[in-house]
Amino acid sequence: MRITKFGHACVRLEHAGVTLVVDPGIFADADVLEGADAVLITHEHADHYQPELLRAGTAAIHTIDAVAAKIRAEVPEAAERLHVVEPGQVLDLGVRVEVVGEKHAVIHPDLPHFDNSGYLFDLGGTAVFHPGDALTLPQAAVDVLLVPSSAPWLRSADAVDFARAVGAPTNLAIHDRIYTEFAHGVLETQMKALLGTDQRYLRIADGADLD
Repeated sequence: MRITKFGHACVRLEHAGVTLVVDPGIFADADVLEGADAVLITHEHADHYQPELLRAGTAAIHTIDAVAAKIRAEVPEAAERLHVVEPGQVLDLGVRVEVVGEKHAVIHPDLPHFDNSGYLFDLGGTAVFHPGDALTLPQAAVDVLLVPSSAPWLRSADAVDFARAVGAPTNLAIHDRIYTEFAHGVLETQMKALLGTDQRYLRIADGADLD
């Protein structure tokens, strides 16, 4: 099993000869989809969905209906690779993937409330959860939580409480391009002080693998 963090919320998962990429947005490198078997997209915001990256690839694309509609309009050549997912659905992509939740976290009541579905991966018995831009709890134990660490819809208290509620032994920071490095240091201090002793929190560089 290999988990590699790319820019911001983009993560590449490899297990048993299967390579999956989640949320290749504007902060992801152009080659992030190289060799990918499938792409999963949580929602339509540009930091999670970049049409140009999909245009160059050949991997199957699994995403919610709102994103699929944008892909059909913006990347029509990829339409035949599209597979629309729904909350609660279980996918067999060479590894088991469960679709979790259906709404983005509220940014502000006066702004549109977007759709969002996270993905719970079973990588040979290791459960890895990518929530997208939501704090929806999966109804299963999680070993590795890809925890959002900075967002217009997120306070540090929210990130701490989400990690506590999920209860994963490993919490890897994603969605990390909004805070300064100083602010990330503050969040790391809070996480390490407030999470249980059986939970670790870490942030790794783009292109690095989770140990």
